[in-house]
Amino acid sequence: WRKRILEISQRVSALHIAPAFSCTEITDAIYFDLLKYDKDEKPLDVFIMSKGHGCMIQYVILESLGILTSQDIEKYCTPGGILGAHPDYKTPGIDASTGSLGHGLGIATGQAYAEKLKSSDVVVYCLISDGELQEGSTWEALMMAANLNLTNLVVFVDFNDFGGLEPMSVGHPAFAPLVPKLSSFGWEVVEVDGHDGVSISKAVNNRSGLSPFLVVCNTVKGKGISFMENVPIWHYRSPDKDEFALAMQELSLDG
Repeated sequence: WRKRILEISQRVSALHIAPAFSCTEITDAIYFDLLKYDKDEKPLDVFIMSKGHGCMIQYVILESLGILTSQDIEKYCTPGGILGAHPDYKTPGIDASTGSLGHGLGIATGQAYAEKLKSSDVVVYCLISDGELQEGSTWEALMMAANLNLTNLVVFVDFNDFGGLEPMSVGHPAFAPLVPKLSSFGWEVVEVDGHDGVSISKAVNNRSGLSPFLVVCNTVKGKGISFMENVPIWHYRSPDKDEFALAMQELSLDG
C-alpha cells in the first residue's frame, strides 16, 4: 500500500503521506479482517475514516477492491477527478464526508444508534486521529455512545503522538495517559501495536461486546520511510524524484 501511495505522490505537490502511513495497518485490518461483505463483495458493515487526511490508504485499498478505478486514482486532486484530499460521501466506497476533525465519531455514533434501533447486526467502525481528541465534539460522542451502550461501535485511535507541527506529548502534555481517560467514559479499551494487523483484529474479535469498544493503536507517523518518520513536514508535502526513489528503495528492502 505504501508503494502505491508513493506512486500517487508523484502527481501532486502536496499529499498527506505520513498520516496515511501511520494508519496503513489499521485500515488494512478493517477492510480485510473485520468488515463483513455480502455475496457481491459489498460491505455490510460501515467504516468511517474520521481521520480524513489519512484517506490515501483508504483510496488505494478501494482501488484494489475494484470500487475505485486506476483512472480515479490518476485524477486525484485534479479537475474532473472524484478524489480529493479528504473523503467525500459522493465517492464510491466512502460512507461519510470527513476531514474537519472531530466530526467523524459523532457521525459514527449516530449511525451505530440507528442500526441498534433497527436491531441489525451491522457494526460501525471508525478511525480517528489522536489530534481529534483535542476536540470537545469527540468527547461528547464518546460519552453519548457509552450512554446509549452502543456495543456495535468500534473505534480506533491512530496514536502517532503527532499533530501537524509537533508531538502531542510536547504541545499537549496533559493529553496522556489515554487508556484510563477513555475507559472512564464507559468504553472497553485496549492498547495495541498499531502496525500489527493481527493484534488489531484479535483485539476487536476478542472484545466482550458489553460496551462500545476502542483500540488505542500506537503508531509511528510516516512509518516505513526512515526520513519521514516523526518529521512534521511530511504531514503535508510530497517527495521529490530523489526522495521518491529512496523511499521506494527502503520499502523494497523491507519486503
